[in-house]
Amino acid sequence: MTIRVVFNQKGGVGKTTIVCNLAAIAASRGLRTLVIDLDTQGNATQYLNGSSAQAPDRTIGDFFESTLSFSLSPAPFVTYASNTPFENLDIVAADARLDELAVKLESKQKIYKFRDALRKLRGYDAVFIDTPPALNFYSRAALIAAERVLIPFDCDEFARQALYTLIDNIQEIRADHNDALRIEGIVVNQFQSRSRLPTRLIEELKAEGHPLLPQMLGSSVRVKESHECHRPLVFLDRGHRITQDYLALYEALESPQR
Repeated sequence: MTIRVVFNQKGGVGKTTIVCNLAAIAASRGLRTLVIDLDTQGNATQYLNGSSAQAPDRTIGDFFESTLSFSLSPAPFVTYASNTPFENLDIVAADARLDELAVKLESKQKIYKFRDALRKLRGYDAVFIDTPPALNFYSRAALIAAERVLIPFDCDEFARQALYTLIDNIQEIRADHNDALRIEGIVVNQFQSRSRLPTRLIEELKAEGHPLLPQMLGSSVRVKESHECHRPLVFLDRGHRITQDYLALYEALESPQR
């Protein structure tokens, strides 16, 4: 089972879209796949289930709340997962209570409970974790639990400066809490090949030795349409060029040479 977290402290860089579309591709290939939505905004939950879907019986908030109470027999993490409309694709849904729970979880030092629960998880081939756009309790817990981290990057100077801090933070968590964690790569999102600035930034980051993935994700209104109808691209329009970008990215990440 591969546990992958998609994280950037900067908002609006496409974390949720990348999580849900890579997970959907894995599921479409017959892999039992789980998405975990750690963002109180719940965009991954809405993307996969639809805003009018019936609320799941259990959420990620219920899991974290359960860690605050001592129990000899805690519920297995799989019991917090619910089905999506897509075969082989489940989700642990977001919960608006996460913000209020964070203070209690921090004070009781529950940062490792998420990692411990995922280590006992069975029945899935791939796990994708969507994170809030901040280095908070939940994103740290995800980085401590995961084996791989993908960093979405949009090509502007502010994003570049934030990237340096982000990499330092990830390396610190790796050194202090999770020596199995590795940066799988930086995913350039919303790439516009005709614009000089993105091309220059990418070349400069490569020259600095940062692990930019060669498979970049372009920009398309089809992505917004995918959000609106709550269907990941591989299920909405497999032949579209933006879907092909995601398929190429997935293939690169799962390549035996990596």
